[in-house]
Amino acid sequence: MPTFDIVSKIDGQTLDNAINTAKKEILNRYDFNGSHSTIDLDKKTNQLTIVTENDMRLKAIKDAIISRMVKQGIDPTALDDGKEQYASGNMIRKEIAVKQGIDKPTASKIVKKIKDSNLKVQASIMDDMVRVQGKKIDDLQAVIALCRKENFGQPLQYVNMRN
Repeated sequence: MPTFDIVSKIDGQTLDNAINTAKKEILNRYDFNGSHSTIDLDKKTNQLTIVTENDMRLKAIKDAIISRMVKQGIDPTALDDGKEQYASGNMIRKEIAVKQGIDKPTASKIVKKIKDSNLKVQASIMDDMVRVQGKKIDDLQAVIALCRKENFGQPLQYVNMRN
């Protein structure tokens, strides 16, 4: 039976390149001259930490990161904003999580959408991915088209297409 997997993964090296390019851009901007802004990416926990002086600079840093992610081919919906925390003095700290894998509620939404489409396929949740099986490849391609139309709140990739 033909199968494929629906996953949500971000290439770590591409994300790192986008963050480093955004850092260079921020350091070279005139409005950040003399700023004590920092951008750190923890690769183990996929956590992005931004520390800066005010909300305007925080928004500018976030916009630079998103624009660099788009240029590198990374979907910015993979970023999950956290709350802003006021660190020591007048500094603002913001932690942004990078979504990896499909969580259970999103996976169940995907499976429900596939089952409601009345296509002759079976969808099952396997850890942090959804596996779709069907008798015809055309049905699997219809599932991919269906999932691309719908917004599930995070980027999806369709991998391991097998006969």
